[in-house]
Amino acid sequence: MPRRKKQFQCGHKGYGQMCHLCAQKKAVLEQKRQLKNEWESTFADDPIDLRDLPIHVVVKARTVIAALQQHKNYTDFGGKRLRHDRFVVSIPITRNYRMLCRDCGNILIPLAVLSHEDYNVRKPGS
Repeated sequence: MPRRKKQFQCGHKGYGQMCHLCAQKKAVLEQKRQLKNEWESTFADDPIDLRDLPIHVVVKARTVIAALQQHKNYTDFGGKRLRHDRFVVSIPITRNYRMLCRDCGNILIPLAVLSHEDYNVRKPGS
């Protein structure tokens, strides 16, 4: 007597106790959800809000922030002081993003990471 395929609640047909296709999809979705939650939890340690930025920009910004906290010079990253406010330093993160930092004597404090368009609008005098 040949085994008959049964239809699962999801609509798929098979021989087992559960639909392995749906179980595999569920496992993949759960893994993606867990990775996303882990990624979201890393933003709690950042001194500035980096949530709305692309991943490659977040990674590079975190690298620059860590180096600045170790008292590396901003010129090592191509940073420059702004002409209208010499206490604000602009550091290029990528071609399209800039980090603004405030010079507080012996350390730079990150203020924000802006897209190049927002950066050009926000800085006065340009």
